[in-house]
Amino acid sequence: MEDRWLSVDEIGDYLGIKRDTVYKWISEKGMPAHKIGRLWKFKKDEVDQWVRSGGAAAGNEQDDENKAE
Repeated sequence: MEDRWLSVDEIGDYLGIKRDTVYKWISEKGMPAHKIGRLWKFKKDEVDQWVRSGGAAAGNEQDDENKAE
């Protein structure tokens, strides 16, 4: 079983998104990420669970709150 930490580029490739989107999702949508020094690292199972729970969905609660401000 592979349980290694993934980089921004690797998680972006895995999800089929650009690295800028990864950074945006970390700051705006609460994507599960761990900062190790200057680098962001990810556990695939945490990101999978976050996606399944709707964290990456467009128009989620956090987006709606930002629009109301």
